[in-house]
Amino acid sequence: MVRINQDLLFTRYKNKGDQLFSVASFVASISILLVLLGVWIVLLYESGLAIKTFGFFRFIFSSEWNPGNEQFGALIPLTGTIITTLLALAIAVPVSFGIAIFIVEICPAPLKTGFGVAVELLATIPSIIFGMWGFYRLAPIMGGVIEPALQDMFIDVPLVGKLFTGTPLGIDVLTASVILSIMIIPFIASITRETIQLVPEVLKESAYSIGATKWEVIKDIVIPYSKQGIYGGIIIALGRALGETMAVAFVLGAKHKFATSFFDATSTITVTLVNEFTQANSDIYYSSLVYLALILFTLNFIALSVARLLVLKGRQ
Repeated sequence: MVRINQDLLFTRYKNKGDQLFSVASFVASISILLVLLGVWIVLLYESGLAIKTFGFFRFIFSSEWNPGNEQFGALIPLTGTIITTLLALAIAVPVSFGIAIFIVEICPAPLKTGFGVAVELLATIPSIIFGMWGFYRLAPIMGGVIEPALQDMFIDVPLVGKLFTGTPLGIDVLTASVILSIMIIPFIASITRETIQLVPEVLKESAYSIGATKWEVIKDIVIPYSKQGIYGGIIIALGRALGETMAVAFVLGAKHKFATSFFDATSTITVTLVNEFTQANSDIYYSSLVYLALILFTLNFIALSVARLLVLKGRQ
């Protein structure tokens, strides 16, 4: 068998057309790696002044951001990025699971295609449209109705009440997280749906044959069988949320201060970049912004690498 595979390999390169196709495929594949490497090298080079001036760890763990004094630190935008992303995932994951399970296991067959297309179309809406909708429509509803109701509900709850202090205005962490959650729901729901559809029918039919209910089949058969793929989908959505810019810029407030409650305005890495990149009037200011971009690039790379490992583990 090994000999046959080797013969096929060499035969493929004897034909000029196959050689050309193989070379073109290799160039197309390697170009992706070269682009990623090139982006990383450029970001590292352009952020060299900030790394040299502030140090690698000092910049990451410093909360000072004062362009006038040329003092910069990444801790506030980095913290804002992590908080909004995790809160968006906390909102989006249960909703996405419900959508995926409904489409695959509960939805009548004639309606499955319609619901599936609707979920996929949601992913095609440009982020700036979400941002404008969030600023003009969602933010007034959040600040006028939903956030005051949440404050009244949780303000007296120990520990949790601290997250709902302040004045609800609708331009804050909670609104930005809601917008992000709506944007990443299609990714989690679609991947979860595709993963659930890979569960062998014989497993579900066997469970039904011994008297299991639909909920028991979903809980004990479907979710455990497809959990690795589901984890991968969540982390892919995490990478999507980490890099979102325009929608968050409309409703987050863009203030360089730590958010102590869901009703506080803060900043993220992407919001800082889009708001201040044109204002970078010094080399150290520009280098610090590029260093933020390098940190975000690294976070996304780590998130997608973990997702890839989980998907591979699930296949095995």
